[in-house]
Amino acid sequence: MSAALLIEQLLNGLQLGVMLFLIAAGLTLIFGVMGLINLAHGSLYMIGAFACAAVAAATGSFWLGLAASLAAAAAAGALMEIAIIRRLYERDHLDQVLATFALILILSEGTRWLFGSFPLYLDIPPILQGAVPLPGGGQYQLYRLAIIGVGIVVAVGLYLLISRTRLGMRIRAGESDREMIAALGVDIRTLYTVVFALGAALAGLAGAMVGALQSVQVGMGEPALILAFVVIVIGGIGSIKGALVGAILVGVVDTMGRFLLPKLLALTMPASQANLVGAALASMLIYIVMALILALRPRGLFAGQA
Repeated sequence: MSAALLIEQLLNGLQLGVMLFLIAAGLTLIFGVMGLINLAHGSLYMIGAFACAAVAAATGSFWLGLAASLAAAAAAGALMEIAIIRRLYERDHLDQVLATFALILILSEGTRWLFGSFPLYLDIPPILQGAVPLPGGGQYQLYRLAIIGVGIVVAVGLYLLISRTRLGMRIRAGESDREMIAALGVDIRTLYTVVFALGAALAGLAGAMVGALQSVQVGMGEPALILAFVVIVIGGIGSIKGALVGAILVGVVDTMGRFLLPKLLALTMPASQANLVGAALASMLIYIVMALILALRPRGLFAGQA
C-alpha cells in the first residue's frame, strides 16, 4: 500500500465529509431552530441535482446549472415550508415524520414524472477536469479538490453568518427561545422560511456537485439523508461546528474503513472472504462510532454550541 494511495483515500473521505456537511448543516439548522424532523431534506438534495443536470443539458453550462440548483432547491424548500411544514411546528414528531415521509414519495414521483426513470449525467466543467499530483507519485482529481474547497468556503461563510450577522443572531435566539424573539417583534414565520430555504439551498448545492461524480436519479437523496442524520447525531443537534466535525469524521471513517478493513482481514483469511467480511464490517463502522460517541457524549460532541 503506497503513501499516494493512502493520501488519495483520505482525500476521498474528506470529500465525502464535505458533501455530508452541506446536507447536514441545513438539516441541523432546521431542527435546531424549528424543532422539525424533516425526512424530505434528501429530496431537496435530489431536486438540486436534477435542476443542475437539466439546465446544464439545455444551456451547455455547468455553472448555470449550479446556480439553477441553488435557486430550485431554495424555492422548493420555501414553498414546502409555507405550504406544508408551517402546519407541523406545533405537532408532535410522529406527525412530522409521517408528513415529511409523504413528501419524499410525492417529490420522488413528481421528479420521475418530469424527468423519467432513466438517470441523467453531468459533465465536469472543462476548467476542473484533469488531476493534480500527490506526494508519492499519485494523482488526484481536480474536481474533487474543488468540492473540498467549496465545502470549506461554505463552512466559513456559515460560521460568519451565524456568529457575525443580525440574521445569525436571530437564528441563535430562535434556537434558544423562539417565543421570546417572537414577543420582541421578530417575524418568526419569515425567519423559519429563510432558514428552511437556506438549508434547502445547501442540500441542492451538494446534489449538484455530486451529480458530476455519479448519475442523477430518483431516490438518490435517501442514502445521503441517512448519513446526514448520523452526522448531526454525532456532532450535536443544532450545531454547525458539530455538523462539520461529524461530517468529516463520518466521511473519513467510512472511506478508510472500506479501504483498509479488507486489507487487514486478508492477513488472517483468504482474500475473497476478507473482502466480503471487510465490506460488511465497513458498512457498520460509522454506526459503531456513533454508538461509542453517544455512550460518552449522549447529546453529541458539540450540543448547544453554534
